[in-house]
Amino acid sequence: MANSYARPVLRTADLDEALRAAGRLLDLADTRELEVDFDARVPDARALERLLGLLPGAEWWADGAGHGSSDRGDPPSAHLPVRLMGWGMSADVVRPVLAAAGACPMSVRWDFSGWPEAPDIGLGAGGPRGAYVTVCAHARDLDLTEPAADHTVFVHVKHVEAERAPWLAARVGLQVIGELVMAPW
Repeated sequence: MANSYARPVLRTADLDEALRAAGRLLDLADTRELEVDFDARVPDARALERLLGLLPGAEWWADGAGHGSSDRGDPPSAHLPVRLMGWGMSADVVRPVLAAAGACPMSVRWDFSGWPEAPDIGLGAGGPRGAYVTVCAHARDLDLTEPAADHTVFVHVKHVEAERAPWLAARVGLQVIGELVMAPW
């Protein structure tokens, strides 16, 4: 499966504003088949416990020098900090998961059926490959390697349809604020 490409379209200190912007982008999308994926860098046991309570099937692995992982059946609290990923979740858990994460760098990625037709830029409807919206809470990048006090909203597209990103942003009153980057997953 090919990676999507993403462009940042909003950076804000207000997480609710970031989630509202993501919601406006999702209103444009075909969300009949919507699921949400989470990715977090978790440094402490309290945040880990809260997140595992909401993402019981989450995968994790040591995020640093350690070698522990969920695949090995290790206890995650013995291997902090950890990278935690929850896949295929309901959109209903977004706010509770973000609240549980606190200040941990975390991405929330909405995965759906496709983007709408964009006839004024010569694009038909986009299929599910490359059709995502991501909010990076407390991080500036999709890899969660640039911790921040603010939050960034990314719109994902296929590389060959890069012009769709500014088109989508403009439809919801936003504009691209950075370069097109390959998404890590």
